[in-house]
Amino acid sequence: MRIYMFKSQPKPELHAFAGDSAGSKLPGKFAPWLVTGVIGPDKTPPHRFPRDQIEKAIGGEGFQLWRMRLAAK
Repeated sequence: MRIYMFKSQPKPELHAFAGDSAGSKLPGKFAPWLVTGVIGPDKTPPHRFPRDQIEKAIGGEGFQLWRMRLAAK
């Protein structure tokens, strides 16, 4: 499975994994979503996220959200 990575434009700390390049199942209230990358079937997700858990969330909900701390200014 290819996993697509997204970032919310209005909430830059909010990221998501989705199963399609359009992010068709991502929550609209955090749109627009910008594609930030793709994880091939043989690649490890960033930040040591467990791939099986990401794939399970995508299979059930269509996506998985995660937050990244913003750098201090």
